[in-house]
Amino acid sequence: MKPSRILYVICVIAVLASLSGCCGKAAKDEGRAKYIFLFIGDGMGNSHVAATESYLSYKEGKLGGEQLRFTQFPYLGLASTYSANASITCSSAAGTAIACGAKTNNGMVGMDPEGNHLKSMAFDLKEDGYKIGIMSSVPINHATPASFYAHNRQRSAHYQLSQEIPASGFEFFGGAGFLDYKGKDGKAEATDTYLEKNGYKVCYGADEFNATADGCGKIVFCQPSDRHSDAEQYTTDGKEESDASLAEIVEMAVGFLGDKDPFFIMCEGGAIDWEAHGNNTMGTIRETIEFDKAIEAAYQFYLAHPDETLIVVTADHETGGIALGANGGGSVIDWARLEAAEEETRELNAKCSIGWTTGGHTGAPVPTYAIGKGAEKFCGRYDNTDIKGKILGE
Repeated sequence: MKPSRILYVICVIAVLASLSGCCGKAAKDEGRAKYIFLFIGDGMGNSHVAATESYLSYKEGKLGGEQLRFTQFPYLGLASTYSANASITCSSAAGTAIACGAKTNNGMVGMDPEGNHLKSMAFDLKEDGYKIGIMSSVPINHATPASFYAHNRQRSAHYQLSQEIPASGFEFFGGAGFLDYKGKDGKAEATDTYLEKNGYKVCYGADEFNATADGCGKIVFCQPSDRHSDAEQYTTDGKEESDASLAEIVEMAVGFLGDKDPFFIMCEGGAIDWEAHGNNTMGTIRETIEFDKAIEAAYQFYLAHPDETLIVVTADHETGGIALGANGGGSVIDWARLEAAEEETRELNAKCSIGWTTGGHTGAPVPTYAIGKGAEKFCGRYDNTDIKGKILGE
């Protein structure tokens, strides 16, 4: 064969190979939503949802029938939650399973049991041109949000987890400040100072955010009450009037990321877990409602982009083992008595027909709700490690 003919054949093969690669990527992109919302209700099991909807029905003068926004989504599944070394997972192991698609030991973040770094779906999507937003109703360096951007053997290494934010390159972070703001001994460089030095604008409150977001490439939103302080003591009552709700943080993220480029948003309703650990029925319900409002904000975006948006709602595990029905209670839940109580106790809850089995986590599978492009993949029974692949369209 003449040299010119050989060169021609090589060129044709190269072009065909290039086209094949492009077609493969196009098919992959075609099967994936342009805008992806993943909501994780920390500690939110089926019974937490049922209790919340029972309360909402009571407020409407009914025994049942009222629904949260996300329980109206057309696709429903159930995910198992065990970790690599325990039947009952912790948030970091479950967060890692969801984010990275692999099991790890309780207490570990973004690593496998041997200590090898795992890659979260947020990094996969970032490489594919998606802008990324990570947010929570609790501190940004808590276990679940950290599972999407950090790697550590200890979920309690909060200061080290927050220092991994710049390496992620993710565009938006939001939440209730940072645990161990100046390290565990209080003598390290302040977290916001470190972030500012490494390319992020740190804003405290909606006013600061609105004044500085335009033209800012990467931003961290914190609640105003967390300015220059540790976020150890999170409470759901008595928050400053200017604090943004979780729904407002989602709206901030959507506005900041824009709809020109594809984006991925992970939003955690972290305080559901905190209230359930205390067996606080009304607090758990209040936080579940706030979580639903954040989902409503995403749903409104979905209505404007129905063919390009996927919303997935799930939980990392169930906390508290709440049950509608308890010894000493009747067949109708006494929501009026619970709502009026100055202080909740297990005894009071039981008399009102609400039971709690533990102050910790349980091993029950958790629900997954989905709507939008690719939502049908979330039907049926699967493991929490399958969620990453379903979202990525693998």
